[in-house]
Amino acid sequence: VHLVESGGGLVQAGESLRLSCAASSIFSIDSMAWYRQAPGKQRELVAIITSGGTTNYADHVKGRFTISRDTAKNTLYLQMLNLKPEDTAVYYCSALINPRRYWGQGTQVTVSS
Repeated sequence: VHLVESGGGLVQAGESLRLSCAASSIFSIDSMAWYRQAPGKQRELVAIITSGGTTNYADHVKGRFTISRDTAKNTLYLQMLNLKPEDTAVYYCSALINPRRYWGQGTQVTVSS
């Protein structure tokens, strides 16, 4: 499966962004997720949505970020509200088709204080 992210950019603290991830196909995908990687840090899970629609979030984004999908458009979204400078990172879309995980190329999100 091929994944292409979009929607990143430079915003000020407190503003919002919505990331999109277009998938070439969602057939047989077990779950999709957003990860992020800040400079000098390991890639971390931000949010996940299963094929059944169950969602889960990292503690530090709960209440601010929402993961969703449009199956008709084969698109995954991440709505990010009240962004903070510590949210600055490259955000990656990921799809799990057991046992393999697929990755997009990433989109940069920069939040200025």
